[in-house]
Amino acid sequence: MNETKTPPPPSPDGSATPLPITRPDFDAVVDRRNTGSLKWDRYAGRDIIPLWVADMDFAVCPQIIAALHARVDHAVFGYTRAYPGPGEAVVQYLKSKHGVEADPSWIVWMPGMVPGLAMSSAAIGSPGDEVMTFTPVYPPFFSAPKDAGRTLIAVPLTEKDGRITFDFEAMEAALTPRTRQVLLCNPHNPVGRVWTRAELETLADFCVRHDLALCSDEIHCDLLIEPELSPFTTCLSLAGPIRDRLVVMMAASKTYNVPGLGLSFALIPNPEMRRKFQGTKNCFVAETSPLGFAATEAAYREGESWRVALCEYLRANRDRIRRAITEHAPEVKMPHLEATYLAWLDVRALKLAHPVAHFEKHGIGLSDGADFGAPGFVRMNFGCTAATLTEGLKRFVQAVAAAREAAAAGA
Repeated sequence: MNETKTPPPPSPDGSATPLPITRPDFDAVVDRRNTGSLKWDRYAGRDIIPLWVADMDFAVCPQIIAALHARVDHAVFGYTRAYPGPGEAVVQYLKSKHGVEADPSWIVWMPGMVPGLAMSSAAIGSPGDEVMTFTPVYPPFFSAPKDAGRTLIAVPLTEKDGRITFDFEAMEAALTPRTRQVLLCNPHNPVGRVWTRAELETLADFCVRHDLALCSDEIHCDLLIEPELSPFTTCLSLAGPIRDRLVVMMAASKTYNVPGLGLSFALIPNPEMRRKFQGTKNCFVAETSPLGFAATEAAYREGESWRVALCEYLRANRDRIRRAITEHAPEVKMPHLEATYLAWLDVRALKLAHPVAHFEKHGIGLSDGADFGAPGFVRMNFGCTAATLTEGLKRFVQAVAAAREAAAAGA
């Protein structure tokens, strides 16, 4: 595999020597057992394929590896503040990839996205105030407001014309005088929607009319499965008074498979809101990693061809899941997935008391929909080799068949 070759030594200025672009081999197996992997160690010693927590099994792009080698060769890893390179890379990436003009002064660096959700919740309003979000949703959206002393208003997403979307009538009904902020997941984890510009503009109008801040978690924004049909719109591109109410959070971590390096960032155009957000850092976050800065800069400067190839591979994996369900497990429903590497599966028709335990019994580890606010659903991570997914789907279909047979026997 070309990506695993030892990178060249760093340049005299300490930066990595540019590497040639090669086609990534996403079929190559990287053995993650006995490495402290949260994903794989959960089932250590058991014949269960882990397709649960949201990290991928792929080796990262060689440009990131080269940048990390160069930083390691420096041999000192003290407390690290942001330096110009990563911020400049982020600003250039926003302009070239998302058509957004930003200023490095807008950036607040954080050691992860989850602390950012708590920081945003704490920065707006007062203890006891309310934060609104849309369910089902990534579990920290439930816990982060509570950690910040806020109350969560959970408004279920709805389905319109066969597509999951916001329920603005329910949102209006759920508002109270103490609602201060909306937490958005864009693209949405777990349902895989890429919100359209029209949807986001309507949401922005809702926030402005009701004097609400809008915090948008856009960590999956570059994991687009079908960008030609569902292009991504960052909330940073929204015009008008919503600009002064925005906290937009991004990271290279999901797209480039470096979540263990612990670095994300918030972009906050409004100086006063940014000051309040920064003021919460001591309550929620530690120092950021120098390796995280090196990886982030390399990802945004040199990782685009790798990212494009990754999304093509993920699209093929998504289609494998869709075919397997359609042909062999029609009781299971999966909304059309536009982004992420996370399939949201409705298994309520199987009448399982404990869905995750049932699938584990048949050798496949999935995330429990109850943790996302949706009992009876499971989430499948397909950020893995096609061979791993094929075996996982074989076991998934067998588990569905077993549930079907058990239901028939009990009828």
